[in-house]
Formats: sequence, structure tokens, C-alpha cells
Amino acid sequence: MNVIEASNLTRTYVTGEVSVTALKGVDIVLPEGDFVAIMGPSGSGKSTTMNLLGCLDRPTSGSYKLDGVEVSKMSADQLAEIRNLKIGFVFQGFNLLARTTALENVELPLLYREQEIPAKERKERSEASLAAVGLGHRFDHVPTQLSGGEQQRVAIARALVTQPSLVLADEPTGNLDSRTSVEVMRIFQDLNEQQNITILLVTHEPDIAQYAKRVITFKDGKIKSDLPQKKRLIAREVLLTMEDEEE
Repeated sequence: MNVIEASNLTRTYVTGEVSVTALKGVDIVLPEGDFVAIMGPSGSGKSTTMNLLGCLDRPTSGSYKLDGVEVSKMSADQLAEIRNLKIGFVFQGFNLLARTTALENVELPLLYREQEIPAKERKERSEASLAAVGLGHRFDHVPTQLSGGEQQRVAIARALVTQPSLVLADEPTGNLDSRTSVEVMRIFQDLNEQQNITILLVTHEPDIAQYAKRVITFKDGKIKSDLPQKKRLIAREVLLTMEDEEE
């Protein structure tokens, strides 16, 4: 089953009498369980693609099916519901509420569901999501009591709590040091391989893209290449090497 089927997507932005075409006929297919990195220079179209695939924007033309459902013509309210039901987001900025515990931050997406989820189930799902990213011992900590890596783990747990079909990660390691970046990529790889979660990651960093199964490169609003990873890095192995070097 394909989680994403995008065909001939275009996006043109109009400001006054000026129009700029940011995306020029893009085709992307992501089977369930895929892990894809998107790369490209600024202005290449990768962020526009991320916004369209994340249902944060609608294409000017073309077709986009998410889990087999055409979403390109949906209303803003319908797109909001699709985002909450089907997509988990992880950003460069952790976007956590400062005075709210890790558990409460993770629980937030469940509070916005159109169909109310009982408080006990919300708590259980949030605890399970935090445990899945190795933070089962940090439920009651607020962001200021967590490291940058731990805050990003909370953000990943928040993305997972809705049990999405797709996780979109936009520069998720951009604010992290090298070791913490590898630890975050280990979490993504584990989620992808052990839970079959489909992941689409945008990054400027070639070494981070090497953890994905495929790399799609954008240039001038089009896909320049879409290739399987030739030398895929395995985060667990990289971490072991780092530990050996530190001894």
C-alpha cells in the first residue's frame, strides 16, 4: 500500500501582479514503511513539497492521495482533520509548551481530535509514546529540565501519539550536536524498522540523509533525482563507533 501518491504537483504563489512557481510538476510515491530524505538548496521546492504533503497547503494543480484518499481539493477544515488523524510532525524547533510536562505536551494532539478520547486513554497513549522514544522516566519533567535531545524526543513522541500513517520531519537535527543527532536518527530508524512507520525527512545535511532508505533531490522546483541509498548509515553502529572512540 502506498501512503503517499503525488502526481504532477504544481504550486504557484501570486503576490499582486507577480507570480512565482515554486513547484513544477512533481511526482512522489512512498510505499508504507518507506524512509525518504528530501534534499536540495534553498528555493529548490523541498519545503513547498513538505507543506503540500503535510496538508499545510494545497497544490495549484495535480493530485495528492494520502492513504488512498484524494486530499488536494479538501477544505481547510478537512485538511486540519486529516493532519490530526494521519500525519505526525517533527520540526527543527521543538515547539514544546514551556510550563507543561513532557506527558502533557505529548497529549496535546489528542485533545484536538473531533471525536473525544477519554482521559485515561490519552494518558496511556502518551506514556507509551514517551516510552517508545526512551523517555519513560521523564513524564513529569518540563522542557527546561530536559536536554535538547530529550526535547526533540518529546516532539517525536508527540508526533507518534496520534498513531499516524506518516511522520514528516523538517530539519529535525538542525539544533542538535553531532552525537545527539545520531541518537535522534536511531529513534527514527527504530520506528521505521520495528513499527513500519513511514517517514519523510527534509534535511540540508548529507550525513543525516544517509540514514534514510531513499534520497530525493530537488532543484528549481523539480525532482532532480530519486535514488535508493547506496551507503546507508545505521545509527546504532555509528553510536557504537563513537563510544569506542571516546574510550
